[in-house]
Amino acid sequence: MRGIKVKIEKIRADFPVLKKGIIYFDNACMTLRPKQVIEAMNEYYYEFPACPGRSLHQLGNKASEAIAIARKKIARFIGAKNEKEIVFTRNTTEAINLIAHSLKFGKKNTVLSSDREHNSNLVPWIIARERGIKHVIVKEKESHEFDLDAFSEAMNESVKLVSIVHASNLDGYILPVKEIIKTAHDFNALVLLDGAQSAPHSPLNVKKMDCDFFAFSSHKALGPSGIGALYGKKHLLEELRPFISGGSTVSNSTYESAEFLEVPEKLEGGLQDVAGIIGFGKACDYIEKIGRSRIAKHERKLNKKFQSGLLELEKAEIIGVKDTEKKTGITSFNIGKLDSHEVALLLDEAKIAMRSGMHCLHSWFNAHKLRGAVRASFYAYNTEWEVEKALLELSEIEKHLA
Repeated sequence: MRGIKVKIEKIRADFPVLKKGIIYFDNACMTLRPKQVIEAMNEYYYEFPACPGRSLHQLGNKASEAIAIARKKIARFIGAKNEKEIVFTRNTTEAINLIAHSLKFGKKNTVLSSDREHNSNLVPWIIARERGIKHVIVKEKESHEFDLDAFSEAMNESVKLVSIVHASNLDGYILPVKEIIKTAHDFNALVLLDGAQSAPHSPLNVKKMDCDFFAFSSHKALGPSGIGALYGKKHLLEELRPFISGGSTVSNSTYESAEFLEVPEKLEGGLQDVAGIIGFGKACDYIEKIGRSRIAKHERKLNKKFQSGLLELEKAEIIGVKDTEKKTGITSFNIGKLDSHEVALLLDEAKIAMRSGMHCLHSWFNAHKLRGAVRASFYAYNTEWEVEKALLELSEIEKHLA
């Protein structure tokens, strides 16, 4: 922990927004961006704003080289050995949709998910039912943890894909993916992990986990919005149908046919967000410099302090899994009968940013008959003092309104 304590003020100095005195606890929605990421993106627009892969002049070549470098960084960030296993998408949502629309189903026509999936990993499978794909939901335990026994019972030879969240955006709970992947593979089923909330927060290695696909976003990992990535084992990516086809996906075409490029290009239709990709790669560099093991430890310390403070409030209720050792730095909660939006707005008056509502988890909240919750989510630049300030404000809110 010593390392991040030494660096915390230096880290905070890299984030211009923090100079406004804002306490930013909405990192599960979107992290802030360090100046290094912004500068790397601006360099593209200032120095070589050209088309990669299409234009052979020096500006186009430099853009192509920058994308190639970023792709390698992003592959290394998640432990992929081959940068060709990284497909650029707009975000995690598009990456999951790519699989939902491009994976070939046959007799194995079932998809399994948990009951705490973000809409991005629920709605595509609801729509897929129109194509004859069966979607099965595995219910959680009373403790809100994943039920491995129920999952094992639900697995059978008809399951083509287990599409499941790695770390939940509800409460930060980290699912037992090692056991999930092994069980799925025992039935020759593929596994897609929604890694939006795991990739920026804890060390991970997709090769060691042996997941088949892994989707994640830049905007939750100190990078720009509008860019994300899908990791896939190369032979599996090669079997996917192009989801968005057109420019950049083919080597040749006639009026009747098209010759597709190899992966990842055949799955990356249209001109890519060059600046976004460069920024994504730079963000990975920045996180790696801090160290995700340090980030995870720091987040858990802040989360434990925050949850302990909430439990001292008479009317506070923590939503979901409470054990901070099984979570990333996320806690959802309510204060008495107060509407979550009302609490968030009162916090905003004190320059404390937290999210409120159902957090794109309408299915889970509706199933538990909850109207929503306030969510605090921490990252490397947050401090214990900020947690203390937030708890003080919540105490005042409870005292006067709850």
